[in-house]
Amino acid sequence: MGGVTAFLGIGAAVLLLSVIAVRVSIRLGLPSLLLYLGIGVLLGEAVLGIQFEDADLTRSLGTVALVLILTEGGLTTRWSAVKPALGLGIALSTVSVAVSIGVTGLALHHLLGLDWRTALLWGAVLSSTDAAAVFSVLRGVGVGKRLIGALELESGINDAPVYIAVVLLASSDAITWTTPLLLVYELLAGAAIGVGLGWLGGVALRRAALPSTGLYPLATVAVCLLAYTAGDLAHASGFLAVYTAALVLGNARLPHRSDTLSFAEGLGWIAQIGLFVLLGLYASPERLPEALVPALVAGAVLVLLARPVSVLVAALPFRVPWREQAFISWSGLRGAVPIVFALIPLIQGVPDAGRLVDVVFVLVIVLTIVQGTSLPWLARWLGLVRSGEAREIEVDSSALDELGAELLQVRIQRGSKLHGVYLSELRLPPGATVSLVVREDQGFTPQATTRLQEHDQLLVVCTEHARTATERRIRAVDRAGRFARWKGDAGLP
Repeated sequence: MGGVTAFLGIGAAVLLLSVIAVRVSIRLGLPSLLLYLGIGVLLGEAVLGIQFEDADLTRSLGTVALVLILTEGGLTTRWSAVKPALGLGIALSTVSVAVSIGVTGLALHHLLGLDWRTALLWGAVLSSTDAAAVFSVLRGVGVGKRLIGALELESGINDAPVYIAVVLLASSDAITWTTPLLLVYELLAGAAIGVGLGWLGGVALRRAALPSTGLYPLATVAVCLLAYTAGDLAHASGFLAVYTAALVLGNARLPHRSDTLSFAEGLGWIAQIGLFVLLGLYASPERLPEALVPALVAGAVLVLLARPVSVLVAALPFRVPWREQAFISWSGLRGAVPIVFALIPLIQGVPDAGRLVDVVFVLVIVLTIVQGTSLPWLARWLGLVRSGEAREIEVDSSALDELGAELLQVRIQRGSKLHGVYLSELRLPPGATVSLVVREDQGFTPQATTRLQEHDQLLVVCTEHARTATERRIRAVDRAGRFARWKGDAGLP
């Protein structure tokens, strides 16, 4: 019992410390994953002396964490936001991955002297953007939904082809003409399994009369985990199956949807914290200085060459403006996924695989600091920040579920033409109303004669059916003022 008590005590302390680290990271402007990695390193052999060198266990636990992170990402992604970017998101997660692997492999073959297969393996490991980093960072940047939707789709889908590529390149089997056919089967079958189980799960949950509200979130997450298992057993992509199942469930009319999303978000946080602490615990700090130079070389190739070229090729059919391409290129955030995938060749006994793990660990830290902290500045510099963008906030209220209502929070930014507009002139569609205005940290119930000001925060209550029209009206007035309709601004993204 002493061992169990110690394990629970240490686990609880690490979890509390990591939760506090979220607040600290926000104040410092740093992604929280860096602090989680730091906590793991602090607990490890170099400081407090906890010995942990089991690569196979780390990969297995890392896979479980990635499944939970993809579940949370799919459940909280709105189809209305990603639908306009569906083609671009799929191209970024497939075509862009292939181009990135090729360009990175070619460059590292010549710059670091790696053999072709090893160079392509490095390119594959480094080509996957991290769902946890993208979901946690991008949703607070304030760019348009089309960009966020494309990047969320990319990070949610590209784990699947990258995982397949890493497994193929790390094995000793020859790559033949049937390899692309196998890749296509695994992706299509994984997507089909996820969509099918997601739809069936949504139908079953809507018809079920479970005795407790808390059972609905558990059942929803269980369907997503079942999708991963079914995909894996069918020799298809389990990662793609779990993400598509979660995406379908998250956009179904589930009972107690807000409770489900809150539960999934909590699971996602636990998975992120546990994964990054685990990876920090596994790392060997004394070996990292030797990996600094190859990590910087690989990072430069990835960020300055492979990522921009791959985004350019993937975006060609969609006529994406250069500003958005630049932002997408810089938003290829790396996190735990490359580290977990780097453990695969190590477990399979690929020569010099330990060096790859160290390089990826250093690279993730460097790129997280450089890219994660500069994304908000880059979005403003490129003129991509949307000042009147309404965003959904989570509210734990079953009454809202029963009423089919949602809460939107709107922050009026400097320069917005919402400034000076009377509430009666806002003319929100039927089914929507401004229930609260927060001004200089003081909240009050607005009247028709209330005049909106810069930096006001509005709490808008609307029905699910009125949500899209409400967002468009707020966006139109933000851009064109009270006479937006006369000026022909319909509030489209």
